[in-house]
Amino acid sequence: MKKLFADAAQNAAYVLSFFAIIAALFIVALLVEKAAQKKNGIKEPIFGVRKIAMTGMFSAIAMILHLFDFPLPFAPGFYKLDFSEIPILVGAFAFGPSAGVMMEFVKILLKLCIKGTSTAFVGDLANFVVGCSFILPASIIYTFHKSKKSAIAGCVCGTLCMTVFGTAFNAIYLLPAFSKLYHMPLEDILAMGSAVNPLMTEGSIVSFVAACVAPMNLIKGTAASLVTMLIYKPLSPIIKTGHRK
Repeated sequence: MKKLFADAAQNAAYVLSFFAIIAALFIVALLVEKAAQKKNGIKEPIFGVRKIAMTGMFSAIAMILHLFDFPLPFAPGFYKLDFSEIPILVGAFAFGPSAGVMMEFVKILLKLCIKGTSTAFVGDLANFVVGCSFILPASIIYTFHKSKKSAIAGCVCGTLCMTVFGTAFNAIYLLPAFSKLYHMPLEDILAMGSAVNPLMTEGSIVSFVAACVAPMNLIKGTAASLVTMLIYKPLSPIIKTGHRK
């Protein structure tokens, strides 16, 4: 914990930007959720007691899954895949996009308290933002019209958004940030990609993210979507018991 606070003090700008992004995404999710409630004629508090409790439970499950991340053969070892978005997507479908943002935040907060950060908070910020780029579109579409078709459409849209945004975010922000923080030339990072992925053009950051990052996000979004579609309907009555009258 002391190391976590020390890292936070040394990287105050990243931590402050982290909280600013969290606040902005939460406000957007809250406004959209209120608009969906008005459209559907629903009158209930955005955050009831059960919703808060279930948000905490799904966040804890997501954090555990996040700890069991693993590398992929077509990307450098510092890129790891996890399936923490599965319980968060289930929870966001049940309780709305604002709960989804909170779950992403609590997941990262719990992970930081237990494991700390090995990326000076940059990787943790990336995981949160990229996760929200998947959860928010999917849950927003489903919140406005709750049906199997809209759930499928939401999952497809969320997967595509995460793939496109995550790929661009890595190229524009994440890789340059890692290069700066670890005093490692960007060319060396790109060389790590070309060493494991023959589809990448050596020295090209666009080729790097297209060959290494995009497939990983596509796999993650597709897997989370398929599992959610299989388990959400039978779990929904249990999750929502007492949530709506």
